[in-house]
Amino acid sequence: MEMTLDSRIAQLEPALQAKWQALLENLRALGSVMVAFSGGVDSGLLAAAAYYALGKNMLAVTFQSDVEEDESWELAQATARKVGFPILGMPGGEFENPNFVANTPQRCYFCKKDTFTGLDKLAKERGFAFTAEGTNADDKNDYRPGMRAADEVGTRSPLAEVGLVKSEIRALARTLDLPVWDRPSSPCLASRIPYGITVTRENVSMVAAGEKYLRGLGFTPVRVRFERATARLEVAPDQIVRLAEMHAEVSAKFKEIGFTYVAVDLTGFRSGSLNEVLKQK
Repeated sequence: MEMTLDSRIAQLEPALQAKWQALLENLRALGSVMVAFSGGVDSGLLAAAAYYALGKNMLAVTFQSDVEEDESWELAQATARKVGFPILGMPGGEFENPNFVANTPQRCYFCKKDTFTGLDKLAKERGFAFTAEGTNADDKNDYRPGMRAADEVGTRSPLAEVGLVKSEIRALARTLDLPVWDRPSSPCLASRIPYGITVTRENVSMVAAGEKYLRGLGFTPVRVRFERATARLEVAPDQIVRLAEMHAEVSAKFKEIGFTYVAVDLTGFRSGSLNEVLKQK
């Protein structure tokens, strides 16, 4: 016999059970909410929790954009079908925002300000009392200018508000059997372009093609950092030797994609590595 959701939640550590209940209570207090769902695990858990807390008084919205991985919309839809919550796809407009394209260290702020402003307008038109997004408690320890945009627009961050960290979110998402529970962190593809280099459809598509190729070879997680003519590859430290052994094949593929040089970052994969230059200043 298949276990109910409540029985599965009851098998978690008491502290995590308490946070789950706090999240549901937080969402119920909103009355109705429109959730920005990127197709990742954080916003996926938030959308599922909003549905369990509010039923038809929630709507997930996914912005489909050229700076998101191809699978994001498919995973968002699969998660919505699994849980049963309603979802709406909307076109993204990042490349129409000159402040985003200019790619200063505030790029994420300008993008999120547009996104959350648009979400807030849509929520008001459809009669939803609040909007929410998937920032978690760990994110406050990283450089995240997008959080300022959420504060300015009034978009809520329920996961962070109840103190849920990434490992707890994955545990809950796995318990809920969400298709995205083990999806690696997948910030927008523009985050692979160093600050000061203009974000274009061409360099974003080169990054996307390179990462898709590496994932196809079984590397995960991966990042392809666009360093003009050079692709700087980040894979898990224990996968670096395997990548080096495949140097001829990998190099040929990346040159086919459009890069002149291919380099492997010996430090290995880490989220936000392009922000390291900011910490040095």
